[in-house]
Amino acid sequence: MFPWFAFGHFIPYLHLSNKLAERGHGVSFIVPKGAQSKLQNLNHYPNLINFYPLLIPHVDGLPLGAETASDVPLPLHMHLAIALDQTQHQVETILTTLKPDFIFFDFSYWMPVLAHQFGTKAIFYSVVSSATLSFHMVPSKKIAKYSTNEELVQPPPGYPSLSVLLKPKEFEIAKVKILVEDQGTGTSLYFRITSSLKDCDAIALRTNHEVEGTYCTVVYCAFGSQTILQKNQFQELVLGFELSRQPFFVSLSAPDGCATIEEALPEGFEERVRGRGWVYGGWVPQTLMLEHKSVGCFVTHCGHGSMWESLLSNCQIVCVPYLLSDHIMSARLMVEELKVAVEVEREDNGWISKESLSHSIISVMDKDSEVAGLVKYNHAKLKEGWIGLDEDDDVV
Repeated sequence: MFPWFAFGHFIPYLHLSNKLAERGHGVSFIVPKGAQSKLQNLNHYPNLINFYPLLIPHVDGLPLGAETASDVPLPLHMHLAIALDQTQHQVETILTTLKPDFIFFDFSYWMPVLAHQFGTKAIFYSVVSSATLSFHMVPSKKIAKYSTNEELVQPPPGYPSLSVLLKPKEFEIAKVKILVEDQGTGTSLYFRITSSLKDCDAIALRTNHEVEGTYCTVVYCAFGSQTILQKNQFQELVLGFELSRQPFFVSLSAPDGCATIEEALPEGFEERVRGRGWVYGGWVPQTLMLEHKSVGCFVTHCGHGSMWESLLSNCQIVCVPYLLSDHIMSARLMVEELKVAVEVEREDNGWISKESLSHSIISVMDKDSEVAGLVKYNHAKLKEGWIGLDEDDDVV
């Protein structure tokens, strides 16, 4: 554990440490020397959680002896960030001895590179709200656009709320804090966070689905390895994901006549969805994807294997059967008989428009939608009926 030098970060990291230790994991907690005594009483597993104290170097502009954000007024916090960076050699020495499997961090943007030198996975663990991250930390050149006549700042593409926003004056204040640079290093808080998000091996958020589910939900799409689309239909589909304004991960084969996914994407698509969506042409472990709590919707071609995997998941289901009889029949079963999914409407010539795909995704992802509530309820009731089945039963 290597959190930012503030008790609002130490304590959540220690809560996580206790949860890991409860499951038998050993935890090494790197902390400023003076803060250790204040945290010791929160360590519920002292036999498994060990503190490794750091000597915090003095940085010009900081009060003598300052170690944490509690010792420093807010305008000088970026000086404290410089002090954090100057502990890198001490941290490296500790890691050389420990060689941990994982390291959780937040403000130390240099941690992923250092961790990888030891074969360690670097996990960015955010203790701020998911809404904050998704609004401010989208890795683009501009955080948000708005005019001075608007009451609220316009959210970045894919942001799921029109009410959890900042007013222009609030945004200007927050933007200054986010973009302010460390004195002498040119490293802003915005750069620290976005670099950490980009370079880490995994992102962990201190939240739960009931509170911030709309800020963590991802739409996952896969059409199987044998479905090869025409380029124009491929482009229309990915534009549908863009139009839905939902974060998404799409796994598709390169369309007919294209050697790679990248050359098939519509012009400007990657730039517009950067930080929100990704189209990938490689193999994906689908069952693991569908088990992940952040995946809220599965857009499927309704191959028989995918049908069962979707039914065994907790995801909302959108069916796009690709003109094979078994795919169509599987979709009809889920949509008309079981009523656990919706099917994207095709035009008379079989074409699927971006508007139809977007409409279907939104219909199951909107928590206030009657359709979303119905298919979610029916899906849950169906799974409830499977509880207790033996491994030899067909559904398994």
